[in-house]
This record gives sequence, structure tokens and C-alpha cells, in this order.
Amino acid sequence: MGKVSYEQLLEQIEPVKAMIQTCIQCGTCTASCPNTEFMDITPRHMWRLMLTDHVDALFSSKSFIMCSSCYYCTLRCPRGLSLTQAMSHLKQVASRLRLKQFQRSSLFYDAFLDSVKKHGRVREMEFMTHYFVSMKNPVLPFGYASLGLKLLAKGKIRPEFGSSGKGKLSAVFKRVAELEE
Repeated sequence: MGKVSYEQLLEQIEPVKAMIQTCIQCGTCTASCPNTEFMDITPRHMWRLMLTDHVDALFSSKSFIMCSSCYYCTLRCPRGLSLTQAMSHLKQVASRLRLKQFQRSSLFYDAFLDSVKKHGRVREMEFMTHYFVSMKNPVLPFGYASLGLKLLAKGKIRPEFGSSGKGKLSAVFKRVAELEE
């Protein structure tokens, strides 16, 4: 996808902005987050950027991608805001708009869901192969080779590419797609 306009980003985050409209900027979300040290801007700062329509700065950051959905921020928020859901929505916007800076995580997510949809579970070898092919970088898999060999040796992953279990979750995925439209 080409460059996304500022207006398109504003339109996409409007539901999230409504979710956090009553944020009092107390910083409890940031203090609760176990991933803050890996973020370039804090959750409190992200909410402020969103409330002041600085979506360009918000989507220049990769902080919301670092959210592990632990729900600590949501549970501890004194205003009872659904902050984890807001983070999830930001991830969905980045994926839906195919923003270039989030391409790797979007392709990873798509490859993961494709494996689950086909087999009813994740087939690690097929999943990672799909991801590496979608990245169009023939050198990328070599960076993961030693980890893959260790996991294979310990029996944590199996080299299966077959199609048993095909379609087990197809009805669920179809229903979710219908609900999202």
C-alpha cells in the first residue's frame, strides 16, 4: 500500500481515541507495563499523542507493537479504561493499513494465523517458512538457524508440513470475518 494520509490515520484511531478520552495522564499504565523498557515512548505518552491528534508521531513509534496483552495497565487504570484493547486496536490499524514500518510484525501475524486456520494449531516449520518467504529476504532464515536447530534437537518443534487437521477452524475464522465487517 502507498503512503497513508494523516486524515486516514485520524479516522482509523477515532474509536481508540473515544476509548481513552477520559485518561487523566496519571502514568499508572506506564508504571504497570512490564515492557516499558523496550518501548521508545511510554504508554502514557502514546495516549497523550493520540488525544492531541499527533498520529504521525504515534505511528512512528513501535511501542504499541511491544504490548504483550498482559492487561496490567487495564487492571490498574484508576479510570477503568480498556488500555489493552486500545493497544490491540492500534496493532489492527497498523496491520490493516499495511504501514511499512510494521510490515514484519504484520507478515508474522498473517503467517501465524494461516497456520492455525489450516491445521487447527501452529505448525512451526510451515509457519516460519511462510513468514520467511513473505519477507522476501533469503538471508533472514540464517539468523534463526541456530535457535531452530536447538528447538528441533529438544523436540520442541517438529518438521511436519502435512495437512492433517485441515479446516478445523475455518468456520470460526469465517464467522469472525463476518463479525468484523
